[in-house]
Amino acid sequence: MKDIFKIGSYTFNSRLLVGTGKYKNFQETKEAIISSGADVVTVAIRRTNIGQKNNEENLLDIINPDSWTILPNTAGCYTVDDAIRTCNLARELLDGHNLVKLEVLDGGDNLLPEMDKTLKAARHLIEDNFEVMVYCNDDPSLCLELDEMGCVAVMPLASPIGSGQGITNPDNIVKIIENSSKPIIIDAGIGCPSDACFAMELGCDGVLMNTAIAESTNPILMANAMKLAVESGRNSYLAGRMKVREKANPSSPISGISSK
Repeated sequence: MKDIFKIGSYTFNSRLLVGTGKYKNFQETKEAIISSGADVVTVAIRRTNIGQKNNEENLLDIINPDSWTILPNTAGCYTVDDAIRTCNLARELLDGHNLVKLEVLDGGDNLLPEMDKTLKAARHLIEDNFEVMVYCNDDPSLCLELDEMGCVAVMPLASPIGSGQGITNPDNIVKIIENSSKPIIIDAGIGCPSDACFAMELGCDGVLMNTAIAESTNPILMANAMKLAVESGRNSYLAGRMKVREKANPSSPISGISSK
């Protein structure tokens, strides 16, 4: 049976979502995205031109919305009004596209979500018929609140954005997954393919990353490695791992065999 990845009204084949920042140029961005096999490409509207600046190179000339689902995000927003305004700008530039990634930051060095503002912005956007994927802390109670208010995907951080620390609190991630009726997508902190694989083995529905690919020595190769890691972790989760035992257990039976 086909393993369907559904977010809101959208259906995807790949469970790896990728960003577009920090690459040397748009051409490298495109090559890495192709290598990743991702269907969803997230774009920081406040930092990347997708048509709002006529005199600058347009990312959509390289990343065609007919080939990828563009996921506008509100990176760089620190207030509810800025986040809402950015989402509306994205909807206008993308001809009514309603799927957005919401993030409202606290202004600190770790770029952590400001959750009170995130909750307020999410409610407003949902009421305005946006399909909201939301970046948030790895707090099970807050994640459940975002789920129940109608966000189409909940995206807890693994660790601070761009840190490459991997999943620092796997117990919380598991609790979030167990409580959720919506896709849980790890967002921020992934550093290498084993981090992505681990996230999927925990039961996450997907992984979003940017820096781990863009800042690697070979982004094209790393993008492909991340693709394989996400696929492997998902297959491992679906297959079900063996039981962990306190003692050794022989692979071949030893009963009836003489020790002499």
